[in-house]
Amino acid sequence: MANIPTPHITAKLGDFADTVLMPGDPKRARHIAETFLTDAVLVNDVRGVQGYTGFYNGKRVSVMASGMGIPSIGIYSYELFNFYNVKRIIRVGSAGAVHPGLNVRDIVIGMGACTNSNYASQFRLPGTYAPIASYDLVCKAVSAAEKEGVRYMVGNLLSSDCFYDDALSLKDWQKMGVLAVEMEGAALYCNAARAGKEALCICTISDNPFNPGSDCTAEERQNSFNTMIKIALDIA
Repeated sequence: MANIPTPHITAKLGDFADTVLMPGDPKRARHIAETFLTDAVLVNDVRGVQGYTGFYNGKRVSVMASGMGIPSIGIYSYELFNFYNVKRIIRVGSAGAVHPGLNVRDIVIGMGACTNSNYASQFRLPGTYAPIASYDLVCKAVSAAEKEGVRYMVGNLLSSDCFYDDALSLKDWQKMGVLAVEMEGAALYCNAARAGKEALCICTISDNPFNPGSDCTAEERQNSFNTMIKIALDIA
């Protein structure tokens, strides 16, 4: 295939499973592969963005990092959907709590993804596009979360273009019922819609901007979000 390998992925066609779990952190991708998958094989390591394919309870599953931010996940998810024939991508990431009822380590299932990014402008739509998840994946994730007996909420994420943002007011987004802020979901949902594929963001609350001091450490974010990962694997 002319587009394989891509500038960012050196894997061969067929190296990725139909479903790819996509954390932001390459070390979290390795953690998932080493902890949850059997017979995991490294299929990509360009720029240290590690991708693995193995088996979970007999199902072939892949995991590859997205890096941070909309431009980064925009590139990787586009190439996986359009060049490697991946059918669904499930982002497993961290997020900051916006809804007052969320605590650190709670799960958020992103039914939609608001954004302050101009990513969707490339599609030349005569209005404002609303990026949403696959309904089937949302339903399966809710069932899996219920089975695990974990605290979770379903609703809108905010995919912010900036981590440090002089203009961003989370209280304004809170008024509109947004649950949590992260940096990738909207681009993933846009790319899935354009490619006719499926996508879902499952996030674990790692910090609370309204309650500084309750944050997870980088090591905890890398290694301790296993409930979220198990939910994603169960629906893969």
